[in-house]
Amino acid sequence: MLWLTMAAKWIKLNWRQRLVLLEAAYYLIAARVAIRLLPFRWIVPRLGRVEETPIERQLSPKEHQQAQGIGWAIAALARHFPLDAKCLTQAVAGKWMLQRRGLPSTLYLGIDRGRDEAKWLEAHAWLRCGADFVTGEGQHERFRVLTTFTEE
Repeated sequence: MLWLTMAAKWIKLNWRQRLVLLEAAYYLIAARVAIRLLPFRWIVPRLGRVEETPIERQLSPKEHQQAQGIGWAIAALARHFPLDAKCLTQAVAGKWMLQRRGLPSTLYLGIDRGRDEAKWLEAHAWLRCGADFVTGEGQHERFRVLTTFTEE
């Protein structure tokens, strides 16, 4: 039944939305495989330098639409993705999609001690392009930023 619902939604999309979804699927798979199989130090050079893009940078209407489209596609696919596309996978895939379009972005890695500070840490990754959040916006405020990655 899920496949019928998804097929009906697919039919309603225009060709640009379908292409962005297919691209997002490709990058989610690539990011998940890379995160799962490679040491993180090999992935870091493909994320950019350790720095933050200025939040004041204004996106053109076209850039804003592209960033929002990427965020939509990643969020839509991540809900039903068979390879466990959590926040880091989503942020890396989004970063690579934005890089492909020449849009500067910042990927954030943060931690939160949670409710019981003595027992565990919780990590979160999110992606920002200009002032827009592409992935991981919902919970980012409670996390302390450990590092950021931006384009060269």
